[in-house]
Amino acid sequence: MFSKNTLIRNHCKMSHIVIDARIISSTTGRYVERLLHHLENIDSTNSYTVLVRKKDEKYWAPTNPNFRINIAEFDSYSFNEQYGLLRVLNSLKADLVHFTMPQQPILYRGKKVTTFHDLTLLKTYNPDKNWLIYKSKQFIGRFVFWQVANSSRAIIVPTDFTKNEVLERYRLSSEKVIRTYEAAELKTTGSDAYPLPSANFILFVGQQSDYKNARGLAAAHQSLLKKYPDLYLVLAGKIDSPAQKNQVYFKKLGYKNIIFTGFVSDDQLNWLYQHTKVYVFPSFMEGFGLMGLEAMLQGAPVASSDATCLPEVYGEAAAYFDPAKPEEIASTIEQIMTDEQLRSRLVASGYEQVKKYSWKRMAEQTLDVYNQALNKN
Repeated sequence: MFSKNTLIRNHCKMSHIVIDARIISSTTGRYVERLLHHLENIDSTNSYTVLVRKKDEKYWAPTNPNFRINIAEFDSYSFNEQYGLLRVLNSLKADLVHFTMPQQPILYRGKKVTTFHDLTLLKTYNPDKNWLIYKSKQFIGRFVFWQVANSSRAIIVPTDFTKNEVLERYRLSSEKVIRTYEAAELKTTGSDAYPLPSANFILFVGQQSDYKNARGLAAAHQSLLKKYPDLYLVLAGKIDSPAQKNQVYFKKLGYKNIIFTGFVSDDQLNWLYQHTKVYVFPSFMEGFGLMGLEAMLQGAPVASSDATCLPEVYGEAAAYFDPAKPEEIASTIEQIMTDEQLRSRLVASGYEQVKKYSWKRMAEQTLDVYNQALNKN
């Protein structure tokens, strides 16, 4: 559908494209930041307005004169989003809007494409939120997602797994849902040692919502302590509400040798990846699984859940386990720690697996989606 990308680009008139980047500081913000970075380098034809929250101006600054920032202070799934953001979009008179997440004004009638990172919101419950508010948001989300899936000119997804989920749920044509793989790349080239009580540690990076399964990983780690009493579990990432609840939970159960780092710099994160015995990704569901690829890029052997899209993204470069079975998680970790041949194979395969993905290619494919949507009657 998008194979003649160079021909399409050269024959497109200048268009005004708005990118809703209000999630740029969230866990999926890396996707938005890399998209903007590469679009600036590959598109000198179209003009862009990028919508961000005031607090997020620091995450990206335009270097291409065809790009400009517009502040959009609208919470997701809010009344203000439905009407305030709608007014802003109508005033911008865009030829095309790219919503980088499904939450958007459902009454917007202009041409648009939407990125569905996953369908996690529709399938999970976040116990950190007020039950009634969360369920109300989830109810609204189901309606919004359905409306968006049917009104967008194209749906962009990060994996074939998510594509198939979207196709099945919304009964769309396969041509309408476009898979653009994400990627991993070095944020910095340096590393800075993170102080730990032992060089013997396994690592998890990211937020700790229930579906990320940090508690299952911790249970597996505690069973490993019987044979490896100096083994630490390092949970890297900001200590938000889910992490705080896990701290209380682990303390109540008497868990030992678990370290919550809080925020770490990119250089410290590089060091943790480079020195961990195993990077473990125990999630029950993901849209892509970027952290595992980042670990591979830094030479860490990866043990991964076999759920949802993860085998698609990691291929033969990870050792897999059932995330619902802590004993299987522990066994897989131990096998990587003790089998040097397996460890070496995973590290070598990881380096090769990362090469299959490219942020630049993702941006090029996205630009092709824009051009097709602009030219479609």
